[in-house]
Amino acid sequence: MKKRFSIATVANTVFCSLVAFSCLLPVIHLAAMSLSNEDLVIFGQVSLWPKGFNLSSYEYIIENSAFWRSCMVTLLRLVTGVPLKLIVCVMAAYPLSKLDGSFRHRSLFVWLIFFTMLFNGGLIPWFIVINELKLTGSLWALILPCAVVPGNILLLLNFLRTLPGEVEDSALIDGAGRYRILFRIILPISKPALATLCVYAILEHWNAWFDGIILMNSPDRYPLMSYLYYTGETISFSQKSSAEIVDAAGMGRRTYRAAQVFISTLPMLAVYPFFQRYFTKGIVLGAVKG
Repeated sequence: MKKRFSIATVANTVFCSLVAFSCLLPVIHLAAMSLSNEDLVIFGQVSLWPKGFNLSSYEYIIENSAFWRSCMVTLLRLVTGVPLKLIVCVMAAYPLSKLDGSFRHRSLFVWLIFFTMLFNGGLIPWFIVINELKLTGSLWALILPCAVVPGNILLLLNFLRTLPGEVEDSALIDGAGRYRILFRIILPISKPALATLCVYAILEHWNAWFDGIILMNSPDRYPLMSYLYYTGETISFSQKSSAEIVDAAGMGRRTYRAAQVFISTLPMLAVYPFFQRYFTKGIVLGAVKG
């Protein structure tokens, strides 16, 4: 039997395609700017196709050790911070997903976590605590303060409460312990929610820039986004002036920044498709039960 396409289906497909293409337009525009001549970019003659084709920005980035050093800091932050966030989230959400009879004062702990989503101590107390713990200037200053995310805990908590309790009860009858149930049964069937939280954690660490500016005492220790912000404010071009770079290679501030931003978006564009099939499912299942 042939599949019939209604007018609504065709209209919905066309609309979604246009929305998806419009989301790609800024990325395409960045790529075009990074490959164009600086003068043409300044006068607004570059839209979605490069003009005055020029690779000098990318050549400079390849030779720029500071840019790759910041990429390494961000990579170390991801490798350490993302697993830590998931571990903390799982270890907090699993017991809180039980009924009050299994975990006394569970509701109190849940409300305390929810309270921190609405109110916090502010920027100055946050910095004082990190500074008193002697974390400023180290990689742990970018990882430990954001290891606990209340929203992620509540999302996973709601997801775990949708799982059938009979599965865990039968495992307890067979003699399995809590940790064995968690790691051998609960986590394998929670892949959609874990993938969603993984995407959140990767994006949070990758896009974070403010904590790097505040907590790192040297630009050499900045993560990627902090470094992009720093170079956007004070571009040194290895102690050369911007005018000299433009005269020598046709590269300027705008094309250089566009090339940096475009390169920084590529890893996220490459990673997201692998998690996309879990992403929507994880959000929907995690929002069924409050």
